[in-house]
Amino acid sequence: MKRRAFQTPAAGPLVRSVAAELGCPEDEARTLVERGAVYVRGRRQRDPAVAVPADSPVLVVLEEAGRASTAAPPGPAPLRILHEDQDLLAVDKPPGLPAQPTPGGVRSLLLLASTHLGRAAGLVHRLDRDTSGVTVFGKSQAATSALAASFRTGAARKQYLAVTGPDLPPEGMCTLRLARDRTRPGRWMARARDGLEAETRFRRLGGTPELALAAVWPRTGRTHQIRVHLAALGAPIAGDRLYGGVARLPGREVDRSLLHAHLLVLPHPRTGAPLRLLAPLPADLEPWFTALGVVPPEDAPELLTAAGSAARRR
Repeated sequence: MKRRAFQTPAAGPLVRSVAAELGCPEDEARTLVERGAVYVRGRRQRDPAVAVPADSPVLVVLEEAGRASTAAPPGPAPLRILHEDQDLLAVDKPPGLPAQPTPGGVRSLLLLASTHLGRAAGLVHRLDRDTSGVTVFGKSQAATSALAASFRTGAARKQYLAVTGPDLPPEGMCTLRLARDRTRPGRWMARARDGLEAETRFRRLGGTPELALAAVWPRTGRTHQIRVHLAALGAPIAGDRLYGGVARLPGREVDRSLLHAHLLVLPHPRTGAPLRLLAPLPADLEPWFTALGVVPPEDAPELLTAAGSAARRR
């Protein structure tokens, strides 16, 4: 068993103390707490926001029985490849797997991609741990730089699918700015003024009194952007406990944020030709689309083009 014991240097939220001690992002510290790997004064504590007095003894279990506390459960296949050529590798990220290594973690998508290539894969963009779907890596410095530029300039156009709360409007656009929530580490807030510019287009694809199915097109790529904007619209993503998503849908528990990076269209880093990458619906989203007879849109030229045009006008 690998453990880290320390005393909190000052009073404050538990997640902040754990993140500072481990030198990791607060999202990773939150995962450790929520998975029951953190003890305060000898008692397991699962609330990341709980206030802890200064000099409180804290124990963090980083690995137990050979398995990291932050590690994702082993999946049936190590890497699902969507496309590969001499310049890039595109894979379908499973939910629960971090995009890059975390403290105490033994698996990450970056490690799997690098192992597949036999050399370091170029990390271009990241999905949240719970988010599934299309992720691309560069095979060379030139390809990685070109791919990163396509995300930075808005040339990379993205479509996400989500299961949300039932109050999502039929369609629209959210342009609320994003700022860190100083009262809850690791969380972001939507604000009319101040903060980072953000824009998310969305369309309701179907729904019931308990849920809605949505297609989402983010123009910008801010941290937690889709999660925060949908919550601000009164329709948080199901399973997203950080932003108020329900933990249970009719007849089924929800054990992760039901957000999927479904479609990515971007210029090929060598030729500049449009490259279209599609990740099929994962097993935990598919039943909701099937039950409502909703076919996920695989071509949305009017919205994808609008997102790209808006980025080029910036």
